[in-house]
Amino acid sequence: MDVPIFFLDNFSSADILTLNEDTSKHIVQVLRMKTREKLQLADGAGNLLLAEILDEHKKKCTVKILAREFIARKQQEVCIAISLLKNASRFEWFLEKATEIGVTEIIPLLCERTEKQHFRYDRMKQIVVSAMMQSKQAWLPVLQQPSLVDPVISSGHYTVQLVAHCEEEMKSSINDFRTQPSVQILIGPEGDFTKEEISLAIEKKYQAVSLGKTRLRTETAGVVAATLLCI
Repeated sequence: MDVPIFFLDNFSSADILTLNEDTSKHIVQVLRMKTREKLQLADGAGNLLLAEILDEHKKKCTVKILAREFIARKQQEVCIAISLLKNASRFEWFLEKATEIGVTEIIPLLCERTEKQHFRYDRMKQIVVSAMMQSKQAWLPVLQQPSLVDPVISSGHYTVQLVAHCEEEMKSSINDFRTQPSVQILIGPEGDFTKEEISLAIEKKYQAVSLGKTRLRTETAGVVAATLLCI
C-alpha cells in the first residue's frame, strides 16, 4: 500500500514534528489515519521524510521522523512563462498539469492582450503543492508572481530561450530543444503576443518555435510545451 505524502511547509531537523492545522485535519479527519500509521512529508526542496503518527490530534497532529532522504533535483530546468487567462479554472488546470509533468519554474505573464490580470497567489500555490504531492515529487516548481512580459524577456537567463507565437514566419520545431538542460519558453494569451512583444523577444535572442500544425489554446500550448521539453 502506498504511503500517503503531505507537504511540510516548515522543514525542521527535529525528530518530533507538530504539523499545521490544515495538514493535521486532512490526515486525521479526511483520511482518518491513526496513531502508528506511517506517512511521508515533502518540503518541496528535495527533503523527503518517512514519519509515524504519535498523536492523531485533528489540529496539531504529532509525528515521529523515522527516516530522512534528500532527492537531488533533476539537472534539466524548464521554465514556462505563460499568459494569465480570462477563465481562471483553465489556468489552474495548466498549473496542475505542468507541475505533474515536472517543470521547474512557472511565470504568469501580463501581456498586452492578456484579458484578466487578477491572480490569487495563495490559491494558485496550493494547486501547485497539491499537484506535487499527487505526483509524488520532492521538488516544488517555483511559482512566480505575475509579471509584465517585457521584464521577463529582458531578464531571461536560461541557456535556450524560446517564444511560441502564431505569426506566419519561419520557426523551429520545439522538438529540436528537448535535450537542452536549461530552457524557457514564452506562451502568449488567447489573442497571441503583439508584433512588438515578438520583436522584443527575438531581439533578446529568443528563438521562435512551433508547437505543431494546429492552433492551440494558451493552457493547451503550455502543457504541450511542458510535455515535449520535460518528458
